[in-house]
Amino acid sequence: MTRQHRRFSPTRLFGALLALTLIVASPAPAQERESFRIAWSIYVGWMPWSYGDQEGIVQKWADKYDIDIELVQINDYIESINLYTAGSFDGVTVTNMDALAIPAAGGVDTTALIVGDFSNGNDGIVLKGSSDLAAIEGRRVHLVELSVSHYLLARGLESVGLRERDLRVVNTADADLVAAFASRDVQAAVAWNPQLNEIRRQPGANVVFDSSQIPGEIMDLLVVNSETLQAHPELGKALAGAWYEIMGVMSGDDTAGERAREHMAEAAGTDLAGFQTQLDSTHMFYSASEAADFAASDQPRTTMERVRRFAFENGLFGERARSADFVGIEFADGSVLGSEQNVRLRFTDRYMRMAADGEL
Repeated sequence: MTRQHRRFSPTRLFGALLALTLIVASPAPAQERESFRIAWSIYVGWMPWSYGDQEGIVQKWADKYDIDIELVQINDYIESINLYTAGSFDGVTVTNMDALAIPAAGGVDTTALIVGDFSNGNDGIVLKGSSDLAAIEGRRVHLVELSVSHYLLARGLESVGLRERDLRVVNTADADLVAAFASRDVQAAVAWNPQLNEIRRQPGANVVFDSSQIPGEIMDLLVVNSETLQAHPELGKALAGAWYEIMGVMSGDDTAGERAREHMAEAAGTDLAGFQTQLDSTHMFYSASEAADFAASDQPRTTMERVRRFAFENGLFGERARSADFVGIEFADGSVLGSEQNVRLRFTDRYMRMAADGEL
């Protein structure tokens, strides 16, 4: 029995080695980066995102964590929240009141990633022909119904012993408030800046109650989908890193700081002086440690107790809600206000603390 031998072939060996070399040397197909979309709208506390986007700061931090972040300006504030709630965006700039009343109440588990500021006069009730809030009784009051303006109205009415039944609320889009107040028929409105500053300059206008009288209650947040954040903590790190780099620039007294504020003013449709006026009535958390300390304090819990009761009493939790406990709200210490089985809004100091400690 003889063994069959295969003849040695240099050509065949060279071909095999070449194929092997090409396999080893060829780069693997590039893995597509995770992409995230954040919606924002015009407001003094959210204008830093416009600057950070234009200057490439957001891109820099996204690149650091190998992700893509697209910032999209939405002209209608409520629409931006609705789009986030519907899943078109991974995050949105929103107040604490609206974060609870729209996405959280709608079943979207939402995390307050960054507490950027609280309104300290940027939201106000304006009357024509009177400087006394009590004179609002019996008037038609134009505002964005069931928004933070509606909450401010409720808090103002409490201070003078009135209830909403003592007047009539007229739902008006934020973009239409300035023109509405210019009408002779409109005698009262509730607005936030920049619309508030335009309204207060109109003849006979008087700001009779504003958010400086309820400090810390109207928080301006960047919120993200909790499931997305849990699956992709790099998104939280990139956003927090970008935000506090922007804060460092815009808070400076140097040329860079002034240029940053000028950009924000122009993007907001005003000049530097006008934008500075809005900043003056905003308690900005330029420091990550200050923001983290605020988020971890008792203030969010105290405020959200008021807010959730307002939301329930006004039907914002829907027909299924039997009490203000319907939606659970989790705080930085892990405690929960409301239903522990239906936690849909979460306050965390984690990413702000990481920024403060230089861990990003």
